[in-house]
Amino acid sequence: MPLDTGDLTALVGTASRILDAAREPFLSGYRAAAAVHKSGNDFATEVDLAIERQVSDALVAETGIGVHGEEFGGPPIDSPLVWVIDPIDGTFNYAAGSPMAAILLGLLRDGEPVAGLTWIPFTGQSYTAVDGGPLVCNGEPRPALPTGRLEEAIVGIGTFNVDWRGRFPGRYRLAVLEHLSRVTSRPRMHGATGIDLAYVADGILGGALSFGDHIWDHAAGVALVRSAGGIVTDLSGQPWTVTSRSALAAAPGVHEQLLEVLQQVGMPKDY
Repeated sequence: MPLDTGDLTALVGTASRILDAAREPFLSGYRAAAAVHKSGNDFATEVDLAIERQVSDALVAETGIGVHGEEFGGPPIDSPLVWVIDPIDGTFNYAAGSPMAAILLGLLRDGEPVAGLTWIPFTGQSYTAVDGGPLVCNGEPRPALPTGRLEEAIVGIGTFNVDWRGRFPGRYRLAVLEHLSRVTSRPRMHGATGIDLAYVADGILGGALSFGDHIWDHAAGVALVRSAGGIVTDLSGQPWTVTSRSALAAAPGVHEQLLEVLQQVGMPKDY
């Protein structure tokens, strides 16, 4: 579906008002208890469910575009146009009382992120971007990311249990952290993938590694990072797509160095 920058900017403006309206329930529900248990030790709070309903209903009513959400699903992610929402990125943080929690909203066109919004209510940061435009923080355009160096960068990395199995076993993730620490002593585990990606886009983090594959964790942030001039691939260095099973986002220069670290670690199947 053809959309120019003006069309996308208008949609982001509408979506921004809708996310602003979700701030109050987000803030007032702080430290909400688990309401729905998922696989493993994952869960959703009543606030997750309420915010997804509120934002989704408003987006459909005001933009006419369907919404695919973490909690309730929705239209396919390769639809001509679809919003993708994570009502609370960092649910564990939110329930425990940490401010590292956000509302993530991405707009996909035929499976490609063309706009992203990341609201971090407890820090007062609101990030937006559209395809071809700059990163915007709290209404102010941010400069494009300069080329950086890994040894000078803070790097976000996903949380893990060393005994986990699966595509990226815990011992593989531990090895990534070990090798990374030899180059930079500044790895960070925020426990919120969307915040990591927004902070890469804003130059707060030099890079971020995500071992997950959920589209609602990545759609908004990929749009932000790309608009800021950053690079997003999977952990093997292949271009990131909505079917990628991981994500590596970083500033120019840092991205190449992070790939070198991952190559030194070797293949996940070896762990």
